[in-house]
Amino acid sequence: MLYLDLLLLAILQGVTELFPISSLGHSVLVPALFHWPLDRAADWFLPYIVVLHLGTAGALLLYFRRDWHALLAGAWNARGRLDDPNAKLFWLLAAGTLPAAILGLLLEHKVREWFSGITVAAVFLMINGMLLLLGDWLKRRQSSGNPVSLSFGKALAIGCAQALALVPGISRSGVTLVAGLGAGLDYAASARFSFLLATPIIAAAGVFEIPKLIQPHSRLPAVLLGVIILGGVLSGLFAWFSTWFLMRWFRSHELMACRPFGIYCLVAGASALVWNVFG
Repeated sequence: MLYLDLLLLAILQGVTELFPISSLGHSVLVPALFHWPLDRAADWFLPYIVVLHLGTAGALLLYFRRDWHALLAGAWNARGRLDDPNAKLFWLLAAGTLPAAILGLLLEHKVREWFSGITVAAVFLMINGMLLLLGDWLKRRQSSGNPVSLSFGKALAIGCAQALALVPGISRSGVTLVAGLGAGLDYAASARFSFLLATPIIAAAGVFEIPKLIQPHSRLPAVLLGVIILGGVLSGLFAWFSTWFLMRWFRSHELMACRPFGIYCLVAGASALVWNVFG
């Protein structure tokens, strides 16, 4: 039963990391509400989460492989100049990555301590829903379809919004999507910038913890090791399909594209809160 729950957690991670509904919030709420026997203090649990993040990052790199090739080539060839659109977008993403990277290194464990528990995750999931509804209101203004139109100040502001995802219940893709809409992008451009911005952070979260996978004292049973590897594959697979779906969703909806996700977060958060209090 534990192995099945771990694979379900992998699928949950792959979907909710990119859908604007908070993977961290769901990883707190769903196992608690359904009584999954997950021991988060076990030696193998953190390596498992690392592998899930690497799977998600791999899916994003695979989906946006042409974008990253163009961005890296543009930045290299431009030699610091910003007249090349790909070079400018690369440095906009670099600027947007800084806040979450710095705050993540300094405050991640503290934030998890301050905002732990089902009640907190449920409340912030509802706040995430309200932010998504705000995003639809912001989209009513005139918008641009090209992230290169952003200023460095706006890219930095979107990066600061991304740092809010350290709180369980607040979605990384959700807050950066809304921040992008507030900065004047349309749905598709904001979603693209959001996913590109998330890639190095998600990858770094996995790579930073890789040494813990190979520590001598963390030798894992063969079956559990197989489940961990399969979990990473599942996480990556569902993350790729989630990205594929969401990019098409935001390209095909000119108005109220965030509303279904916002309503879901409000209902799911309120239901979890009621269940936790009265159930």
